[in-house]
Parts: sequence; C-alpha cells; structure tokens
Amino acid sequence: QVQLVESGGGLVQAGGSLRLSCAASGRMFSKYALGWFRQAPGKEREFVIAISRSGGATYYADSVKGRFTISRDNAKNTVYLQMNSLKPEDTAVYYCAAGSIVTMGQHDYDYWGQGTQVTVSS
Repeated sequence: QVQLVESGGGLVQAGGSLRLSCAASGRMFSKYALGWFRQAPGKEREFVIAISRSGGATYYADSVKGRFTISRDNAKNTVYLQMNSLKPEDTAVYYCAAGSIVTMGQHDYDYWGQGTQVTVSS
C-alpha cells in the first residue's frame, strides 16, 4: 500500500514556473513507476508525464514537452514535477500516481494522491 500526498500547487502568471512534489509513504517507493496526470474543469483526466522506477526513462505528453520535467528521489520517497513556461491551458488539478510499470495509461496506476490545484493566469 502506498499513500501519495501532492504539494506545491498555486496561482502563477503565464510564463511562470511551479514545482510540484509528491511524497509517498511506505518502503517500496523505488519499486513503483510514477506519473503525473491532470484534470481541468469540465474535462477528463489526462496523462502529463511519467518516470520509470529507476528514473532512467521518462514519458511526456506532447503538450508539455520542453516545458515540464519529472524527477524522483528514491531516498526521500518523493517525485517532482517541474513546470516552466506555464500557460493558462495548464490550469488543472494535478495528481500523482504510482504503478508497477511506467505507462501513459491512467488505468495502469494503482495508487493516487488527492491532487493539488494549479492555476495559471493570463
């Protein structure tokens, strides 16, 4: 069982940056691939970015390539989402998720955080 808690969301102007963190409980953190998803008002939850268990492989949605990066610190049981050059369309609730394989499919992730709101003003 893994519990995930996101933090770092907030209000930022377009072009700004935010770093989200997701802290995990449990001693098996390094056994999980981790992903970030987001859900904007009135829209379905969508894949943003993911990282493999070792951190050696990452996957990005086209909409965030070149702007967002993901990293993990297995010693701290934490995964980070660095978001640069933010756009109003990045406004959403951001969720971190843990699963056994790195994938863009949200149904492949077994554990989810409660989400953190990111609002980008124009």
